[in-house]
This record gives sequence, structure tokens and C-alpha cells, in this order.
Amino acid sequence: MDNLNGEIFHMDDDDWKDFENYSYTDIPILPGTAPCWPESLEINKYIIVVIYALIFLLSLLGNSLVMLVVLYSRVSRSVTDVYLLNLAMADLLFALTLPIWAVSKAKGWIFGTPLCKVVSLLKEVNFYSGILLLACISMDRYLAIVHATRTLTQKRHWVKFICLGIWALSLILSLPAFLIRRAVYPPGSSPVCYEDMGANTTKWRIVMRVLPQTFGFLLPLLVMLFCYGLTLRTLFQAHMGQKHRAMRVIFAVVLVFLLCWLPYNLVLMADTLMRLGVIEESCDRRKDIDRALNATEVLGFFHSCLNPFIYAFIGQKFRHGLLKIMAIHGLISKEFLAKDGKPSFVGSSSGNTSTTL
Repeated sequence: MDNLNGEIFHMDDDDWKDFENYSYTDIPILPGTAPCWPESLEINKYIIVVIYALIFLLSLLGNSLVMLVVLYSRVSRSVTDVYLLNLAMADLLFALTLPIWAVSKAKGWIFGTPLCKVVSLLKEVNFYSGILLLACISMDRYLAIVHATRTLTQKRHWVKFICLGIWALSLILSLPAFLIRRAVYPPGSSPVCYEDMGANTTKWRIVMRVLPQTFGFLLPLLVMLFCYGLTLRTLFQAHMGQKHRAMRVIFAVVLVFLLCWLPYNLVLMADTLMRLGVIEESCDRRKDIDRALNATEVLGFFHSCLNPFIYAFIGQKFRHGLLKIMAIHGLISKEFLAKDGKPSFVGSSSGNTSTTL
């Protein structure tokens, strides 16, 4: 089959059968061949475009402010702040791809294979790096509070190496999506950014599902549950009220991440089990899962703009840091900054582990 770029794209009969029956958020079912014809989503399509545009603007503004505040607070910057800085960078990089995803929702994939690979890579890197950074934060809090020790991560150069390692691991785990994604031009339908895995597409798609759900979600989630479970037990047993208040921002960040991404991963798991035959597939069930995938994916995208709101409403130090920057540049009066008051930093027995946010 010739595609619009003049390249030759070949799918054998088994590939086309899998492609025709594969209904996913961006993938259309080919007319006249699919057993379950989806409901018209023309109105929902443009609602999603508006939502993506809103997420893009909020994420661009919010995460830029977070990075600005953390970079300004050199003296009080903690290990957790460095992790949160990298988390804001990951969300910002992903947000920059949202206009492209929005256009693809409305017009189909009109950007060709190279951009398909790049934006797919950034999407995967954002997902992996986000939960890996949160897992590192949970381990740092666990070592600092439960073991009350000055860990190696308290040294700035070690934190930098850890963050570089997280970015490298996220990139490695995201490479399969980069390698197999390309622009596909099915007959009678809009072009899509789709996985081209050659023969045994169903088998490889299952592998591509299990990889992120295992290494990018389940394992880091278990680490966080273990670390925060013991951390909370220690805080309550020792009646450390101040430290408990200092942890509110971190717990809120983790909770929001789970609320945004857990539904998508659960639906994705159900879809995978149905493709493996563990769950019986029917037309109505396929449509229900497709609708759930669309809705929960949008919820997951929302995560990229929510953390700054957590810092603004819960993190007193973030608000003070932002007001301080605004006062330095003459955007607000210094009297207003004085009324806000400088928050006291709640330390821990492990040294400078309080969070600027």
C-alpha cells in the first residue's frame, strides 16, 4: 500500500485483521470490516481538543512557575525539591506535545512518521519518569524519617546522578514505542500514529502493554505503598505533628498521580485481559472499554497540569517563594510580601530535607 509520503507500507492479511479489530483511542476501525462499528464521536472529538488546549495552557504556566521558584530557592532547596523540579520538567515536555495530539484528534495524524515517533517517545518518557521520580521521593522520605539517617542522596551531586539515571531509564523503557510507532494511512480512513510491529502484532501489543504496566506503574507503586506506609506509621507513633504537616504536599502529589493514572491503567489491564481471552469479548464490552480508555486517557493527561495547583494551595513555601520573585521584579509591593510572612522550614533528623514547595 502506498502512503501519502510515497513510501511503501506493507501489512499482510493477519496484520490487517488485527488492525481492523483494534479499537484504541486514536485508531479508527476500518469501514465495513470491523465486527463492532463505534458510535459517532464527532462532538466528543472537539470537546477533547478544547480540553487538551486547556491542559496545555495550564501546564505551560504552572510548571514554568514551579521550575522558576525551585531554581530561585538555592539556599533552601532540598533533595525532594530537585525531584519535584524534574517532575515539572517532565510534565512541561509532555505538555508541549498536546497541541499536536489535539490536532490529530480533529484532523487525523497529518504530521508524518518522524513527529509520530518523537511525540510518542515524549508521552512515554513523561509517564515513566513521573512515577519513578515519585518512587524516589518516597524512598528519600522513608530513609529520612523511618531510619532518621543522613542518606547519600543528601549530597547534591548524588541527587543529580539519580535524576539522570531516572531520565536514562525512562528513555530506555520508552524506546520500543519510538521504534515501532509510525504514520499509517489505512484506506478509507484518516491517517493515524500507530504501532507497526509486522507479524504477530497481537503478541507484540500484549508485550507493549505489560512492559509499562509492570515497570512503569506496578513496581514503583509497590515501592511507594511500602515506603509511605512505614513512614506514616513512624510519624503517628512518634506524634511528629510538624513533620506530618510537612509531608502533606508530597502525599497530595502521590494521591493526585494515582487518581489520574490508576483508572487508565486498570482499564488498559482489562483491555489486555480481553485480548488474551481471559475476559470474554463482546461488541458492547468492546465499546465500553473503548469509551473508558478515551475518558481515562484524558484524565491521565490532566495530571501534567495539576501539581502546580497542589503546591499553590497546600505548599505555603511555594506561595511565599513565588511572591518573593514577584516582589523582586516589582510586580507586587514588599509590604504585601511581609504580610504573607515567611514560613518556617520544617527539617528532619536527616538534615536539609524540608521541601521548598
